[in-house]
Amino acid sequence: MKLSMRLISAVVLLFMIFVATGMGPVMAKPRICESQSRKFKGKCLSETNCGNVCRTEGFTGGDCRGLRQRCFCTRNC
Repeated sequence: MKLSMRLISAVVLLFMIFVATGMGPVMAKPRICESQSRKFKGKCLSETNCGNVCRTEGFTGGDCRGLRQRCFCTRNC
């Protein structure tokens, strides 16, 4: 009886450790697709402005990227 209680306690403890460290069930993260904005003009200096222009193009947001500071629109694939 003592051995089975220790075994159950050990299993429960391991389960709690796996859940706490994120090693439990793997949740699939959505892939992010990106495309350079067709409507954004000039250098991309504002992430907010880039995101607003991208939303008018049907995307969910946008980011300024690269040395040439271009606006890239993003969405879940």
